[in-house]
Amino acid sequence: MAVFTVTHAQRVDGYAVIQTLESTDITIGQQIVVAGVGNDFNATYIVQAIPTFLFVGVTQQGDFEFNYDFTITNQILVKSNFDDYSRSAATGTVTWTQSCTWTTVNAVEEFLGIDGATANDTAFLTTCVAAANSWCFRRRVSAGYHDNLTTPPDGSVLLGTTLYAAGLYRERGTTGDSYASFQDMSGPPLMTLGRVNQLLGVKRSQVA
Repeated sequence: MAVFTVTHAQRVDGYAVIQTLESTDITIGQQIVVAGVGNDFNATYIVQAIPTFLFVGVTQQGDFEFNYDFTITNQILVKSNFDDYSRSAATGTVTWTQSCTWTTVNAVEEFLGIDGATANDTAFLTTCVAAANSWCFRRRVSAGYHDNLTTPPDGSVLLGTTLYAAGLYRERGTTGDSYASFQDMSGPPLMTLGRVNQLLGVKRSQVA
């Protein structure tokens, strides 16, 4: 969950625009909760757009209109069926609860071919799954995708997320550049983010 500070608010033609102090990774189709703003802004919304210019209304065709002479960052546009409200300074918060559930403990165990040996193993695997879901979702958002938090976009994204979770789990107790092993020689190399990024459909890791 992330909480952002509201600095300005406005409402035109049944749509509200909330500006935050900080930049966010919030994108179209995601749910936010606005609180403490007042003037009929406090509610739960589905994000309709992330504009970078001053919002001035909606055309007869239903398209959003902007004044491109005024650039305004950190804006979130949502549906709000109340009276128009001129853009003004405001206080309050925007809460974004990001809970991605693309892969699961069972899927990672199937990928690894093993079950957690102890309750401690299972707990750590659950932590790895949660971390992988969050990281892979953020990676896709950064690449410009608008994904559902509960349903993976396709099989490759699901596999990429599962692979990343499995890699995190297998890195437990590692040193150097290979997985922990009882053998004298080092184990197989650690997972590569290049493969994960390929499955996620995002750019490959940058090389200096």
